[in-house]
Amino acid sequence: MRLRGRKGIRESLESQPELVVLDAAPHKGKWREFFGNDNPIYVELGMGKGRFISNMSARYPHINFIGVDMYDELIRRASEKARAIWEEQGVDSPPNLALLRANIEGIEDMFAPGELERIHLNFSDPWPKSKHARRRLTHSRFVEKYIELLNERGEIHFKTDSQSLFEFSLNSFADMELIMRGISLHLHKDGPREDLVFTEYEMKFMEKGQNIYRVEAVIGSEALRKHREAKKATALQEAAQAIDAADNDDDREDGSNESASE
Repeated sequence: MRLRGRKGIRESLESQPELVVLDAAPHKGKWREFFGNDNPIYVELGMGKGRFISNMSARYPHINFIGVDMYDELIRRASEKARAIWEEQGVDSPPNLALLRANIEGIEDMFAPGELERIHLNFSDPWPKSKHARRRLTHSRFVEKYIELLNERGEIHFKTDSQSLFEFSLNSFADMELIMRGISLHLHKDGPREDLVFTEYEMKFMEKGQNIYRVEAVIGSEALRKHREAKKATALQEAAQAIDAADNDDDREDGSNESASE
């Protein structure tokens, strides 16, 4: 991927230390110091032009967000997008957002174990050739790193328009015995999911009626506990509804028998 950047782009990025991070190493294990609070940290790996991460930061001000990409031009565009979105709220610079220029290959050098709570993978490069499988961001070699960096509430949220990458990812998660939920083969089949924030690619695909695939992998111990509790509550509710439905059927049957005897 080649991007033609504007003249002076590096100077522009260096002039925004409150938003743009050009070297993650000094912040490893200290990202809460960068944000000045102990709020959860969500990361988007491969943020593109930054629409998703910028809107997420505005929608959820009590969560810290970090968008990661390796191209100066994309970091520049994302910084403009983020500032524009926050200026609508009367804020000059997003207080809970960092834009990190880095190569995801070295993610273990950016964050400390347990420092992250959620990882978003949105429309990652599918690397369709089999010989490039190890480059896919849902390959086990990457997922193993994610698991190390996620805390007890850790989750991975994955979206793609590539059926082959989605199938690969499901198998990758399954092979690692990860619990998955919310598997969708056509995310916006019944209309746009307004509870979710869309990326630039997602909006284009939606307009064309293309399928969007999505899955959540539950990683941390606390996240797993809450997931199991939710499943148990759902099962109990469904059982209660089944009993009510059976009682109603019995009442109707008794009523019809009484009418027949009269």
